[in-house]
Amino acid sequence: MTARILVVDDVPANVLLLQTRLSAEYFDVVTAESGPQALAACAEQPIDVVLLDIMMPDMDGYEVCRRLKAEPDTAHIPVVMVTALDQQSDRVRGLQAGADDFLTKPVDTMQLLTRVKSLVRLKNLSDELRLRAATSRTIAIKTLLSGADEAAHQPSILLVDERDGSTLGLSSVLDGWATVQHQNDPQAGFFDAVEGQPDLVMIATGFKNYDPLRIIAQLRSVERTRFTPLMLIANPEESDLVMRALELGLNDYVTRPVEPQELKARITTQLKRKHFHEGLRASLTETLQLAITDPLTGLHNRRYLEGHLQTLFDRAAKRQAPLSVMMMDLDHFKQVNDIHGHDGGDTVLREFAQRLRRNVRGMDLACRYGGEEFIIIMPETDQQTARQVAERLRMAIEAAPFALGPGKPDIDLTVSIGVSSVVGDEETASSLLKRADLALYAAKDSGRNRVIADAA
Repeated sequence: MTARILVVDDVPANVLLLQTRLSAEYFDVVTAESGPQALAACAEQPIDVVLLDIMMPDMDGYEVCRRLKAEPDTAHIPVVMVTALDQQSDRVRGLQAGADDFLTKPVDTMQLLTRVKSLVRLKNLSDELRLRAATSRTIAIKTLLSGADEAAHQPSILLVDERDGSTLGLSSVLDGWATVQHQNDPQAGFFDAVEGQPDLVMIATGFKNYDPLRIIAQLRSVERTRFTPLMLIANPEESDLVMRALELGLNDYVTRPVEPQELKARITTQLKRKHFHEGLRASLTETLQLAITDPLTGLHNRRYLEGHLQTLFDRAAKRQAPLSVMMMDLDHFKQVNDIHGHDGGDTVLREFAQRLRRNVRGMDLACRYGGEEFIIIMPETDQQTARQVAERLRMAIEAAPFALGPGKPDIDLTVSIGVSSVVGDEETASSLLKRADLALYAAKDSGRNRVIADAA
């Protein structure tokens, strides 16, 4: 695992120690001696994790963290505060500033590497989602990071703990702040998490006959809970178990006795991160949808057709099943634009797309190929059936005039359609499309408003 780690400390010996340990694991290490240097380093180059000392002159670690998390360009960088402070209030203050984790001096090498590797994996996921969503401007990064949406409702938390006393204590801490569901059976807790989709799952160690690592691994292996925040409640002496849990996909942990304010701050951090990633995934989904959809008609576009036709063709060939293509063109559509303007033409195209949907099956792929040309891919359909469907569609276009809107006249239109079907072993997806195109031109050349099926 390679990543660029920024080590920030005003004491050279501390910097050298962390740099040596990280370099031994082949991390690329960048250093800074002050808060302003750290901010400049993050602004000038890609940083994967920041190891940040708290006690520094001029600008302490809290302020550096706040500034990093306030900027959309750096807010996604995980920040680990490295400090000799051991007061709970200091840790809570750091979490409230946006810190993702803590390491206490003197830094344990195993904890350092485990934490850094875990956060690098998280950063890689964020980077991938952010890169894919970069072309979409529908996502407001600052709004996502602010966590405004979480404040609108109490988070739902599933607590998996077989000890009733521990459960009552945690429930009282979170009462009124979150909705807590308790499950003392770990296997039942797994199913509750998958089916109930809580905002966060807390898993306590100390089961008599069950390994808590197993439920973590199970939750990470299921699609519905792959990105659900998981938090472990462990004993101080269970550091090896915690490190293994982090490697399996645990997001965070607290140790007993649980300090209420730290627990709430850590939960808040995980929920903000969850909300941020969900927003990025939603943006990615919308971006992909825009990339394959014609915005005017809502049908799939040519890009999607070119990618999916080959898939449908290969499947038909494998199953030795029929496959047909219908290519159509609105007759004399240019006159519609010339007489009624492009607004009128757009109205016609939208209505035409609606009539396509009403006259084909859900399994058929209807696309706008470009301009007034449309294509329908028809799986499990031989040429005779495809021709019948095409004729039915032609009649549906001819039978009813197209309404252009209030105060405008309705207009009559017709459509020419070419049909081709898979024939022989030498057929390809491209040749199938080409034959439908040639059949379409034959229909137009022979007088329009007709269906011609290419007999190959």
